[in-house]
Amino acid sequence: MGKIQEKKEALVEKLRREMELHGGLMKTSQLYELSMDYRKIQQFVEEGILERVKNGYYSIGFTEISEESMVSRLFPDGVLCLETALFYHGYLETRPACWQIAIDKNTSKSRFKMNYPPIQPYYIEPDILLAGALEFPLGDGKMFIYDKERLICDCLKFEEKLERETLQKCLRCYIEEPDKDVQKLLEYARFRKVTQKVQNRIGVWL
Repeated sequence: MGKIQEKKEALVEKLRREMELHGGLMKTSQLYELSMDYRKIQQFVEEGILERVKNGYYSIGFTEISEESMVSRLFPDGVLCLETALFYHGYLETRPACWQIAIDKNTSKSRFKMNYPPIQPYYIEPDILLAGALEFPLGDGKMFIYDKERLICDCLKFEEKLERETLQKCLRCYIEEPDKDVQKLLEYARFRKVTQKVQNRIGVWL
């Protein structure tokens, strides 16, 4: 085995170890820290050693990772919202095809330029983004998800983005919740400016 091949295999092995330490996903800048330049990265992509997940992100074996793990690794600062959050709270039987994620409105839009997994970002003011957000295990990582009270208020606020049947179902599910926090719901209703909707739609049942 020639020295060039030995050097390449040593780099590939180092790359695999670093990928594992970074959860299977690395930024271009992190690859540069391994003494890889743009040409070397492109060479590894062409040879199938590296996969280009999206602009600025590379992986090894990323296509074998579950969607849940992809999302949690790519958007650990996001919050699962609307129908995606309804599914993980058990209010919907089927997870929506598109991942709905609330994100700081100042984040780069280029983060969401990807074909897979399909992402629908909702850009939120940073001072209200994490209100009612709980840490949530997703795949082999973690994300945030809105608690049920914040979620119900957001669903009413953005009801035009939901199917009527979906909205009615989630409201019924919340009403039947044994551990619902009505006081918290009303606080979020004021916070999200949907007090009237909460009173009209579910107030009589609470």
